Amino acid sequence: MPYTTGRTYFDSDSHIMETIDWLTEHASASEAKLIPAFDPKGAGLLVREAIEKATARRDDGEATKKLLERPLISGPKGWAAYGATTSKERSHALDLLGFEKQLVFPTFALGQFARSKDVDVQYAGAAALNRGMGAFSADDERMMSVGYVPLIDPKRAITTARAAIDGGVKALWVSSNPVGDRSPAHVDLLPFYELLEQEGVPVVLHIGGGKLLPAPYHNNGRPRPSDFLGGGENLRSKDYHSISHSPQNFLACMALDGVFAQFPELRCGVIELGATWVPSFIQTLDHAAHAFSKMEPIVQGLELKPSEYIRRQVRFSLFPYEDAGWLIEQAGPELFMFASDYPHPEGGRDPIGSFTKRLDEREIGEDARESFFSGNFAHLMSIA
Repeated sequence: MPYTTGRTYFDSDSHIMETIDWLTEHASASEAKLIPAFDPKGAGLLVREAIEKATARRDDGEATKKLLERPLISGPKGWAAYGATTSKERSHALDLLGFEKQLVFPTFALGQFARSKDVDVQYAGAAALNRGMGAFSADDERMMSVGYVPLIDPKRAITTARAAIDGGVKALWVSSNPVGDRSPAHVDLLPFYELLEQEGVPVVLHIGGGKLLPAPYHNNGRPRPSDFLGGGENLRSKDYHSISHSPQNFLACMALDGVFAQFPELRCGVIELGATWVPSFIQTLDHAAHAFSKMEPIVQGLELKPSEYIRRQVRFSLFPYEDAGWLIEQAGPELFMFASDYPHPEGGRDPIGSFTKRLDEREIGEDARESFFSGNFAHLMSIA
């Protein structure tokens, strides 16, 4: 019996767990020379041990059988999870989980290149990552791989996107921060969005693609706590509220500068960035348009309210502890999506149960539930 029952479930957030040499294994010889080595910093030894244990388990039929005796969703996470690193296991994992579609993101590989000041390194890393993500999902149409495109060079961004799409990538992740001195809504990037609209490939934002709380806010004169995973490189409580700031800026530019208006079939996914902020955000956009339209010709020329462009073209995934029922009450049923975050621990041990409990408490109807668990994902991914 799979984890899911009774309806169609499309999962808007899952991940692979890259191994040490994963990125360079998918790089050309010239790309590999540019890409820095995988460096998990202070957690390096623990990461290598986790990968070695996961590899040993895969090679041990009895250990794998024992792992599969418990539900995957509540089982080990990270590299220890079934289907975390290999396509064959992930396909079987989807059989056991029951998700009929699943967006698949990388986990650590972007850290090897995405913030490099060397543009050649950025595009070499992106090419290798997109090749690897396309290969991971090539044999199972349920898996929809997410690639990455640096926007620092608009012409190379188009070339990189074209190669990624041809290689089987189904969505393209971009940084929510300004790249170089350009807004994400800069006219030089319009051909990039035009390509995505034509191909039915959404642009997506994800945690890790924007800046967190500036470091001085953490300097309170007290010992710095470890992150919620017990390490040093992830989120802390004061970071949590700020993870949505950069995506809000990105979406404001796309709506108020008319990109969503110019490309009405362009879709945008906001993944693993929470969504409790969305109801106030879309109202704030409308307030901004009302207050500044007389002075700003682009805003004055918008045919719809900014919030209406968001409703038409943007979809948001939720963390399992967010109140899906309340969000649907506040902002409508068309904006929010189910996500498991498998095999990351942030997804919890029963995300469907967590979301369903909140939907039940708010007495959310069946049509809205269908939108949440599958329909809004289908809209994002242009699935009939």
